[in-house]
Amino acid sequence: MTTLIRGGTVVNADRAFRADVLCDGDKIVAVGENLEAPASARVIDAGGQYVMPGGIDPHTHMNLPFMGTVTEDDFFTGTAAGLAGGTTTIIDFVIPAPQQNLIDAYRQWRQWAARSAGDYSFHVAITWWDDTVHRDMGILVRDHGVNSFKHFMAYKNAIMADDETLVKSFRRSLELGAIPTVHAENGELVYQLQQDLLRQGLTGPASHPLSRPPAVEAEAANRAIAIANVLNTPVYIVHVSCAESLEAITRARSHGQRVYGEALAGHLVIDESVYQSEDFAYAAGHVMSPPFRSKHHQKALWDGLQSGNLHTTATDHCTFCAEQKAAGKDDFTRIPNGCGGVEDRMAVVWDAGVNTGGLTPSEFVRVTSTNAAQIFNIYPRKGVIAVGADADIVVWDPQGTRTISAKTQFAKGGFNVFEGRTVKGIPSTTVAAGKVVFQHGQLMAVEGAGRHIDRPAFTHSTQGA
Repeated sequence: MTTLIRGGTVVNADRAFRADVLCDGDKIVAVGENLEAPASARVIDAGGQYVMPGGIDPHTHMNLPFMGTVTEDDFFTGTAAGLAGGTTTIIDFVIPAPQQNLIDAYRQWRQWAARSAGDYSFHVAITWWDDTVHRDMGILVRDHGVNSFKHFMAYKNAIMADDETLVKSFRRSLELGAIPTVHAENGELVYQLQQDLLRQGLTGPASHPLSRPPAVEAEAANRAIAIANVLNTPVYIVHVSCAESLEAITRARSHGQRVYGEALAGHLVIDESVYQSEDFAYAAGHVMSPPFRSKHHQKALWDGLQSGNLHTTATDHCTFCAEQKAAGKDDFTRIPNGCGGVEDRMAVVWDAGVNTGGLTPSEFVRVTSTNAAQIFNIYPRKGVIAVGADADIVVWDPQGTRTISAKTQFAKGGFNVFEGRTVKGIPSTTVAAGKVVFQHGQLMAVEGAGRHIDRPAFTHSTQGA
């Protein structure tokens, strides 16, 4: 199938320019003015709109078994919702149970992900350590296109990685040309603070942010960065939510260390007041880790994106319904952690970033697509409108508006942390692998159409963005 996107302004991370974009099959084959296409080609009028690389969400959890339940969005519904929002590729997480063989876990996630409507790849979490983990990390990099490994510094008595595991896994990642990523929260401190609050009878969702203050995140971020520095390995800090963590990243980068930071769309626009609601379902619906912070921290995150010390925007998309969240009705530590957002990330970041002058359109492309492609080594296949790149494209209407609501979203879970927010700047058309999958509010996602994207190991000359 040949598709011609005509009359738009192409926006890449480095520049914006007027051009048509011609796609043949799943690749972009020409970018230029007044392009010709066969009579049988599908023509998309992009006049007055931007033509940008499809979004890459480097942090999602589809079909995740977690805290005794499983997320509402599976790989089909989650990736389909992403397509509706202009996100054409996700990087999800294989999270082995403690003592579970890494390859077995990876195969299970690949089986679940076969239903994806959009392209997908995987980080693999290191939740325990022995010689088989060392061996299997090599197999994953060599044979399965994995070049990143996740480390949870939180969730004591479950999937938390201790310092020994961090050191051994970081060292092994460096040997393999893979990049370690970390969820930075001091799990021991979180656990002790949770127990203190429960002993005081403070069992509701309002206690969730009290058990995970900024200092708990900052300590873990500093520790992960220090370990990476000693071992001379790059490191990627997921869902940076507070000024103190950003300061640690900024300081390390100023000394030449390769540290990358990720901000969640929710942390950029939602503050901690949501936990004070007397409506349990509403407050619990916002329970995720790290929690939403004060506006002071929101400003710091925007500063980080604008300065280049935060590099990507993600969602940590992990949807649970009200019934699932109610498992923590009498104990906030039992509320399944997670919120949605894969459908809304790009519009929220555009509306709060570009429309306020905080980001240029090219900077928007950088933080929603290109940087993720470069950091995780799938650029220029992804993250750019250029000849030879995958035909993953979003036609963006800067004048279009949408009021976000759980009632009209494609994602599952029946809740939306951006509920009621009207955004200006929305996708009018999403093209994935050369096929129109979303147009003017109509979703045409196809189950199983998504492809697994292998991410090659790094050499010392290709590490990061």
